[in-house]
Amino acid sequence: MKQLLQDKNILVIGGTGTIGQALTLEILKYNPKVVRIYSRDEYKQFIMQQKLGQHSNIRFLLGDIRDKERLGRAMHGIDIVFHLAALKHVPACEYNPFEAVKTNVMGTQNVIDCAINERVERVIYTSTDKAISPTNTMGATKLLAERLISAADYSKGGKRPIFAAVRFGNVMGSRGSVIPLFKQQILENRCITVTDPDMTRFMMSVTDAVNLVLKASLYATGGEIFVLKMPVVRLGDLAEAVIEEVCEKYHIPKSNVQIKQMGLRPGEKMYEELMTDDEYLRAEELDEMFRISPIRQVISYNTNDSLQAYITDSSKAQEFLMKEKIKKIIRNENLL
Repeated sequence: MKQLLQDKNILVIGGTGTIGQALTLEILKYNPKVVRIYSRDEYKQFIMQQKLGQHSNIRFLLGDIRDKERLGRAMHGIDIVFHLAALKHVPACEYNPFEAVKTNVMGTQNVIDCAINERVERVIYTSTDKAISPTNTMGATKLLAERLISAADYSKGGKRPIFAAVRFGNVMGSRGSVIPLFKQQILENRCITVTDPDMTRFMMSVTDAVNLVLKASLYATGGEIFVLKMPVVRLGDLAEAVIEEVCEKYHIPKSNVQIKQMGLRPGEKMYEELMTDDEYLRAEELDEMFRISPIRQVISYNTNDSLQAYITDSSKAQEFLMKEKIKKIIRNENLL
């Protein structure tokens, strides 16, 4: 990792988000030459700048990945690009589908074009499990972006850049995720809303997400998708764990908090998947993750039984994370 990052010029697109900030902090440990934070939110950049003011090798650039000219200037002289920018909230993307296309698809193509023009060393794109058999606009646009990244590595016309993608589950504690929302609802209304308590999701911590991105950067040879081995959480268990932790921390009687079931929102699925049947055939198991080879490579039949639960049986087939384990993760990650 030190060899990968030390004295390098690094661009973090969407760097003011939860994962972007955590990734930046980790990168700074390896003494890069410069880290450029590229995002469109002036206020978030200001807050992040106050936190990292002691670092002389960090720069903040306002811009949008929809603006190809500005993105190209931001990428000039860069060695490694981490592309985290996206419209990621399912309801917002359902209501504004072409906005999701412009950011998640066209914006990613802008990143690809600029990276090839500037001959950067490697580009790591962050995707989502919702890109598998998508039933909503967000997942569909992320799937298209994955395919653009894979195709770019094949058609780039040279050895640089190396393009690869990582596929996240639900990141616990990230901005807009359910844990901060549940906490707010408990403190303000003594009532939390869940879509369906039997809904299951692959879950990962912010630390897991950062480690996946960096290790994928290290392992990538071109066109792969990296998937972390993740536990599965039942939404009802997660809700109860958050209620117990918040009530204990803020001295609220647990009996005062109710759970209200709202039903699935448009485009939502009860269960998620991490890879398709076709990807399963091209998947290689590493210590902490799976590496899915690009579709252009020759497929050899995969007989690895440990991969079976990550295909069409999805999060429904996995063992659920017990409530006490969920609470331990919440405490260890300081999610409340």
